[in-house]
Amino acid sequence: MDEIYNFACPASPIHYQIDPIKTIKTSIHGALHVLELAKQFGCKVFQASTSEVYGDPQIHPQTETYWGHVNPIGPRSCYDEGKRCAETLFFDYFRQYSLPIKIARIFNTYGPRMHPDDGRVVSNFIVQALQNLPLTIYGDGSQTRSFCFVDDLIDGCIKLMDTSSSITGPINLGNPFEISIIDLAKMILDLTGSSSNIIAKPLPPDDPRQRKPDISFATQHLQWTPQTPLEEGLIKTIDYFRESIDK
Repeated sequence: MDEIYNFACPASPIHYQIDPIKTIKTSIHGALHVLELAKQFGCKVFQASTSEVYGDPQIHPQTETYWGHVNPIGPRSCYDEGKRCAETLFFDYFRQYSLPIKIARIFNTYGPRMHPDDGRVVSNFIVQALQNLPLTIYGDGSQTRSFCFVDDLIDGCIKLMDTSSSITGPINLGNPFEISIIDLAKMILDLTGSSSNIIAKPLPPDDPRQRKPDISFATQHLQWTPQTPLEEGLIKTIDYFRESIDK
């Protein structure tokens, strides 16, 4: 084999918190397995890391040099710390065995073929809106996120894998367009023509207040920037969910 892409791990809090021990084992044991396989074949290996390694960030936007602000014992830490440890393992294999590694820190991603029960905000809002159910926000909805369309994300991953061995990452891959959760809900209501209202529930523990990637490194070294505006990507995603829910 020439290349290994390691994307294994549930990425939605509602899913990865069901079995937190399995989640952290997936990140750590999974990383060890693919690293050993890559060492055996001498091939490049890609790690899908996450913006969650930054935790609830104290700098904005987040750069790759930021070490993060993560609660190591909170309900989200099985995912956050599992991914952080996987990055450590990748760099240890790089330093000890000169293994060609590529690490992408992936920010919120959305698009067609998401599961209706994915549990993350874009799919939640779209499914609720299409079914004329209340859209559920947490807190006052002022927290922000940056959403990258899946086609753009995949393009970035492939471009990172195709770089020279001197480019290891970690490198942020995400769309730097930032939007509040309440404004996202209103946009989806408008695009779906839904009659749903918006209801608020308490903010979960350790939920980040802000999330926005600094993609200067990706722009410089990969010649990569997201090409899909949020409204365009949401329309494609809504069309997919409208068809899949009707089935």
